[in-house]
Parts: sequence; C-alpha cells; structure tokens
Amino acid sequence: VQLQASGGGLVQTGGSLRLSCAASGRFISSYAIGWFRQAPGKERELVAAISSGRSTYYASSMKGRGTISRDNAKDTVYLQMNSLKPEDTAVFYCAAREYTLGYGPNEYKYWGQGTQVTVSS
Repeated sequence: VQLQASGGGLVQTGGSLRLSCAASGRFISSYAIGWFRQAPGKERELVAAISSGRSTYYASSMKGRGTISRDNAKDTVYLQMNSLKPEDTAVFYCAAREYTLGYGPNEYKYWGQGTQVTVSS
C-alpha cells in the first residue's frame, strides 16, 4: 500500500489543521493507520492511531486537541488538530500496519512521505 500525507502548513498558535493520509494500491479498510511526528533532533513519536475496527489512540500531547477518523470509501484517514501550539511543530508522517493499533514506529510496515506542520507563536 502506498500512502500520501498532505495538509500540513504554517498556522498561528491556537489554529487548526486537518492532515490527510490517502492510500493507494490496496484498500485502506484492512489497515490501522498511525500519525507520527518528528521534530528536529527528536525521535519519531506516535501522535494518534486508528485501527481497522475504528479503535483509536491518542498520545497525551494530542488528547483533547486531535481527532483521528477514517473514510474507507475514500481510502483516507484524517487527523484534525486544534489549538495548535509551537511545540507541535514537526514533520508529520502517516504509516500503516494490518488491522490492530501499533504504538511504535517499528510496528508499522508502510510509510508515507512527511508533511510539515509549523506553528508560529
């Protein structure tokens, strides 16, 4: 499966962005999708994930500010991020694994290219 992440950009503190992860090659319905982010000099970390059965996970840093959702008819997973902070600035990646939630980068098999999110203070 090939993944294409999009929707990043430059926003002010308190703003919102909706990231999209579009799949091709295979139907996304059988895959769990995770959104990771990586800031300069830091490790890649899971921000949110959704299983094929629509179970969700949010990192504490995103809980209450983000919503992950999936539209299997469009083979797309979304991450709506609100109340953005400068510390959210990072490259965001989407990744796929079969069916169940994964919590670390090594648990995901397929990766999209990153999309830059920059939050200005």
